[in-house]
Amino acid sequence: MGKIKSLDELRQLREQYKSKVDIREKGDQIEKMIQVRVAMATCGIASGARDVMNTLVDEVTNRRLDNVVISQTGCMGYCYAEPTIEVTIPGKDPVVFGEVNKERAVEILEKYIINGELLDGIIPVTHKTVDD
Repeated sequence: MGKIKSLDELRQLREQYKSKVDIREKGDQIEKMIQVRVAMATCGIASGARDVMNTLVDEVTNRRLDNVVISQTGCMGYCYAEPTIEVTIPGKDPVVFGEVNKERAVEILEKYIINGELLDGIIPVTHKTVDD
């Protein structure tokens, strides 16, 4: 990023980042929205999760998908498959995708989140919770 040379440029930059933060913090209606969690622990970040997160935020913003919220989470326990994202569509079980890069993130957004098509790359649930 270059130097900011005017108050107007600063305001434009503020609005640009403000819209990106808004998409990540929808708050009250979260359980009614499609939730996408990007694993951002050390292994995820080292594998490219930050690029995946930024791509998802940009795509959701550009497509004006107001029913999708992007957030970051810690380790999901799938270090071998990083970067990983978990997608929760209301009324459905969460789905975790592994080895997600920027192109794959866009594909997941278009095919699974928008059109409801299942894709390859889903990490199967191999554990049970304490309650099970």
